[in-house]
Amino acid sequence: MTRVRELSESIGPRVAAAVCAGLLVAPLTGCSAGGEESAGASTAPAISTDSAAPPTTSAPGATPSAVDTSTAGDTVQAASPEEEPATEDESDASALWGTRYSGTAELFVEVYDFCASDGSRRLADSQSYSLDATLDLGRPRSAGGETEDNPFSLLFAAGDPADTGAVSFWSSAVGTASSEDLAGNSRDPKALLTYWDVDWSDGELDARLTDPHTDQAVALNLFNWSSPVVACRAELGLLPGGYPHPLAVDTTFSGRLDASTASLIAEGDSTDSLIEFRFEFDGTAS
Repeated sequence: MTRVRELSESIGPRVAAAVCAGLLVAPLTGCSAGGEESAGASTAPAISTDSAAPPTTSAPGATPSAVDTSTAGDTVQAASPEEEPATEDESDASALWGTRYSGTAELFVEVYDFCASDGSRRLADSQSYSLDATLDLGRPRSAGGETEDNPFSLLFAAGDPADTGAVSFWSSAVGTASSEDLAGNSRDPKALLTYWDVDWSDGELDARLTDPHTDQAVALNLFNWSSPVVACRAELGLLPGGYPHPLAVDTTFSGRLDASTASLIAEGDSTDSLIEFRFEFDGTAS
């Protein structure tokens, strides 16, 4: 399913020795890399995730899986778009709710590290490859008295989430927390987390990542890439599997999207500045 053409043999990102737990869609605190501090949530409660995305048809692992990171009682449920209640304002976009596009994503990735003699950022590797991918559209999600301010919820997944090179986009998720805050005051046990600002008009999609929610330790928009066992020592090998890099604000996803086909381009980078990527997705509605 994955065809990788190595263009360079050296990947040496300076990431922390401790690897964040979780697969591609697991919520995680922003891990330190390249001398940057993590974007952790010091005041946020511990969170676990349960993914209920629809099953894939094009790739066995194309839909992100669920990983528990805590048992403190707070949960994020990135529910299937079809499970959410309808919004009051159902525009023409409602005709796309429940649509799945299956196809291929052609990716190009540039990998950076901070292993120069002066500690500056440098290009360490570049690769191109293709992955089976799916795009699911559904009703805007609602929780805690709020509704996702998008024409539809969006879930994109390319590749097996445990593999290097896999990517996922989530426009929103619903968090379930305790019915009381730390002071014992009552609160709504559900909260809506919106990640993307999505615009769709005349068959043209224009979406931008506005909040990765790393402060709440619920990063679901991720790019998975391998990390060295020891930073700046590529000769010592890579850790098995991939390392989930949260995507940064202003990552974009745009192009032609109608009831039958999707032809979209995504561009962005990771919050740790170690990954820059671009991919083209062509899919057919089923």
